[in-house]
Amino acid sequence: MKTSPLSLKKIPLLLLLAFVFRLSAQEDRVITTAVPFLTIAADARSAGMGDMGVATSTDAFSQQWNAAKFAFAERKMGIGVSYTPYLESIITDISLLNASFYNKIDDQSAFALSLRYFTLGEIELRQFANDPGTLAKPNELALDGSYSLKLSPTFSMAVGGRFIRSNLKLPQNGTEDSQAASTFAVDVSGFYRSREIAYDKFDGRWRAGFNISNLGGKIVYDEGGQENFIPTNLKFGAGFDFILDQDNVIGLTTEFNKLLVPTPKDFNDDGVIDSTDNDEYQQIGFLNGVFKSFGDAPDGFGEELKEFTWALGAEYSYQDAFMIRTGYFNESEDKGSRKFFTMGAGFKFKAAQIDLSYLFSTSQVKNPLENTLRFSLTFNLGEEFYND
Repeated sequence: MKTSPLSLKKIPLLLLLAFVFRLSAQEDRVITTAVPFLTIAADARSAGMGDMGVATSTDAFSQQWNAAKFAFAERKMGIGVSYTPYLESIITDISLLNASFYNKIDDQSAFALSLRYFTLGEIELRQFANDPGTLAKPNELALDGSYSLKLSPTFSMAVGGRFIRSNLKLPQNGTEDSQAASTFAVDVSGFYRSREIAYDKFDGRWRAGFNISNLGGKIVYDEGGQENFIPTNLKFGAGFDFILDQDNVIGLTTEFNKLLVPTPKDFNDDGVIDSTDNDEYQQIGFLNGVFKSFGDAPDGFGEELKEFTWALGAEYSYQDAFMIRTGYFNESEDKGSRKFFTMGAGFKFKAAQIDLSYLFSTSQVKNPLENTLRFSLTFNLGEEFYND
């Protein structure tokens, strides 16, 4: 991301973040956090179904959505890599890269590792137009590990740990050094998959899942500076697979999501949300903020409901070799106004699978991923496991 010769050193870090991640923020009560790249759908399959994955069937990218699904994986191991360009219509070198690996320990358990890396490309810094430029390469990453275990033939749970590193602070005073911020977080998730049920004209299978993700401390970019919430998040959803015959399967899924982060508000009742309110907001601890997030919206229960997003998705599979997907995602206009349709496709040949997805925004607010084609490549290896 090359800049014009102006002083980016004076641009506050969080203002840069707000530009990149929250083009949709319109009101003071839109909830924003640090490291929002953790909320971007990092694989093309989930992106093709409206950014959902907590209750869909298992794949190599389940780590982001619901690690408990790995206990139901049908192959010994899986490897996945994906690429998501970001703000592609404006800048060409901002992207999210994702790599994931899972391994079944036995029929009942599995472990998984994943890495998400978000790069803002290169930024050329100049104090004055004639100064020699200094290149900065801001980036963020998350390194995850998880363990999943079946507690019954139809239900599993998982715990995961995450190291988060954010290197977005721009160098100061002509130096090339910048200080990265970091924190740790944990996930707790569960997944239910029923046995195959015989109906009159088709067989079927129920799915359901939940994931409480990014439970962890705030992130601080400067020693003694402002503490920023990370996107602690609650996802839950359910779905059903219509198994029409051995070749044709249609899966329908719905998902709901809520940030477990306090709502910004006018703490001193002076009619505006300003720095004084922000100081009090920052004093809320992350765990206290999780509980406050269910009942702190200034306009009451109606506003709390607006803080939930929902999505609908569908996937048609033919001979487990060709897949077509679509989905819709909705967010309240007062809380970000992300509204979009997605479509996608998948192609499997032996152990390899490639997935593609595309997004169409239906909101008046431009989506950073609008008209973006995302790619994922998966390899499913080793022996098969029978999970029914």
